[in-house]
Amino acid sequence: MTIKSINPATGQMIKEYEEMPPALVRNIIEDSQKAFLDWRKSDFASRARSMKKVAQILRDDKQQYARLMAEEMGKPVAAGRAEAEKCAWACDYYAENAENFLQPEAIETAAGRSFVTFQPLGVILAVMPWNFPSGRFSGSLLPL
Repeated sequence: MTIKSINPATGQMIKEYEEMPPALVRNIIEDSQKAFLDWRKSDFASRARSMKKVAQILRDDKQQYARLMAEEMGKPVAAGRAEAEKCAWACDYYAENAENFLQPEAIETAAGRSFVTFQPLGVILAVMPWNFPSGRFSGSLLPL
């Protein structure tokens, strides 16, 4: 099946994409799981550096992303730039705070010792809203 990206303002086709075959999708999921197994062993400082790098890419290329959002979905360029900035801010925020957010928490119970711990579960697929495409950068990376 062919998927067409159409500029909503002009009606012009931007590009055609072929649907991914199921085997390719399975390979991508398997590769993502392998990457996750390495990622969960990394320390917070290393993860924070990666998130900061994503934030910098978003800021550096915000004009390009804004133009693409305008072409593909009709979002005003200024709103696209703001979206890239907001997502960069979220990447920075979680790079700076995730380690504290994910510390084990002692809980008072009748048991001898109770606590809440935060353990990585694995790869999660998120379907992002069409009108907030950059959310995938920050939203999908939140669980450091």
